[in-house]
Amino acid sequence: MTTPRILAFGGSLRRDSFNQKLVTIAAAGARAAGAEVTVISLRDFTLPVFDQDLEDAEGLPDSAKKLKQLFREHHGLLIASPEYNSSITAALKNALDWVSRPETEDESPLEAFTGKAAILCAASPGALGGLRGLVHVRAILGNIGVTVLPDQVAVSKAHEVFRADGSLADEKKAAHVQKLGAQLAEHLAKMLP
Repeated sequence: MTTPRILAFGGSLRRDSFNQKLVTIAAAGARAAGAEVTVISLRDFTLPVFDQDLEDAEGLPDSAKKLKQLFREHHGLLIASPEYNSSITAALKNALDWVSRPETEDESPLEAFTGKAAILCAASPGALGGLRGLVHVRAILGNIGVTVLPDQVAVSKAHEVFRADGSLADEKKAAHVQKLGAQLAEHLAKMLP
C-alpha cells in the first residue's frame, strides 16, 4: 500500500505567520495518521509576480520549477490560508499560478494539481478567522482539478491564541486542526493503490 504524501504550507510570506503555525499543527495530525508530510514555507520560493511575457522570455523561474516539483511529488495539499481583504493572499495565488504553468509542450494541463486532494484551514486576527478567504481558495483549487475535502477550520483572534512555541492554547481547537490533517491522510490512503 502506498504511503500518502502531503505537501503542507501557509499562504503567507510573513516570518511569524499564524497560518504557518496552524499548518504545522495540522501536519502533525496527518503524520499521526500515517502520512509522510513535507512542510514548506512559501517565503523560501522567491517568485516574481506571474507575467506571461516574462515566462515567454525566460521560462519558469527556478523557484517555480522547484515548487512545482514538490506539488508533483505529493498526493495531497494541506493549506492554511490567511484572509487579505476578504480573499486569498497574493503570495498564495501567485504560487498556484506559477505551479499551474506547463514546462514543456507535451505536459498535461495542470498536471501538478489534477487528481490531488486538499484540506483547508485559516487563522486571522478577525472575528471570522479567515472564512471568507477560504471560499476563494476552495473555488480556485476546485477549478484546477483538486478535490477539496469539505471540513475546514477557521481560527479567529489569531494574535491571541498561539503560545510562544507555536501551539494553540485551546486544546479542543488544536485537536480539531490535527483532525483535519488526519482526515486528509485517511482520505488519500483510501484513494491510493
